[in-house]
Amino acid sequence: MPTLTSPPTLGDLLKYELNGNYCRETVTLRGGASYPLGAVLGEVTASGKYILSPAAAVVGDEGAEVARAVLLETVDASGGEATGLVLARGPAIVAKSALGFDGSVDQPAEIAAKHAELAAQGIVARDTA
Repeated sequence: MPTLTSPPTLGDLLKYELNGNYCRETVTLRGGASYPLGAVLGEVTASGKYILSPAAAVVGDEGAEVARAVLLETVDASGGEATGLVLARGPAIVAKSALGFDGSVDQPAEIAAKHAELAAQGIVARDTA
């Protein structure tokens, strides 16, 4: 019998949110990439567009190294800029296991730093069952 798997859902990511009208925003995602549900995003200061938040500052993408939001839907921006719904502020709780990071965020200390940056926005990442 084949094993069935389903893609992650918003319920897998978002465990608590005080008020969706307050906590959520629509943002512009920079083109050239596909963004998964739960992507940890940073805002590029010069353009105001959001990208996956890298571990350290990248020339041309200054500001994005600080995690500012979590994407609440899958967005394919590979063909150009796209809009996406994000969790921009809390109080909110997200599942650590459902968060997606930039490829440069691959060490436990870097992941912990992203969790702390999200916590500064009121978005708390927790181990959930």
